[in-house]
Order: sequence, then C-alpha cells, then structure tokens
Amino acid sequence: MICRLDHLVLTVQNIERTVDFYTSVLGMEKEVFGAGRIALKFGEQKFNLHEVSKEFEPKAAFPTPGSADICLITNLPIREAFERVSVKGIEIIEGIVPRTGANGLIESFYFRDPDHNLIEISSYMNVI
Repeated sequence: MICRLDHLVLTVQNIERTVDFYTSVLGMEKEVFGAGRIALKFGEQKFNLHEVSKEFEPKAAFPTPGSADICLITNLPIREAFERVSVKGIEIIEGIVPRTGANGLIESFYFRDPDHNLIEISSYMNVI
C-alpha cells in the first residue's frame, strides 16, 4: 500500500538555525511554501519544519525538538560524505560502521543536528 516517504516533520527550536545547518552541512535546499512555511528539500523528499510551540495542526501528539533519529542515504562514497561533514566542524559520534538499511548492507556515520536529533548518513555497500 505504501511506496515511499514524501515528507517528515521536524520540530525545532530555531528554524533559521536548522535551515543553515541542513543547507550548509548536507546540501539540502530551503523551500518556502503555503503561508510562509519552511521545508528542507532533498531528492524527492523534504523535511517540513515546525518551530516548537508554534506547530501547524494537525501535529504529532508530543512534538519535541531532538526526538528524531533519521537515516539519510547518500550517493557519494561514504568516506567522501564523512569528509564533507567533518570539514564543517561537525562532531562525529560514530562511524564509519556497517549497518543494515531497508534494502541491504550500508555503511554509516552519525552526528547530531542543532536540536540534537541523531542523523545517520549512509551509503549502500557494493556487494560483488
């Protein structure tokens, strides 16, 4: 019945700080839509942003900054993605480590965004 994720909502402390982080560190694009709402676009998906205590209805029952744990797939070799994030001064929590993604084996590294959400950047491993 379900074929893909369209968007995910992140509740954040500060929308400008979040946009700056995701655009400068991960290359996402800022999108303004609706009545001035903000999203971060990447590939065929996006993160809609809600500022804490100013969420749009309907919303999650307990919208909380820092409660997300997100795995994002890169087409780059994992070591190149790791270097691109590291050079921005982002503290790497763990990586590069083997994991299992939705479609097979991946290599991943982990860090946190400004709201302390856990971000996992992963690349599918080439199996010969």
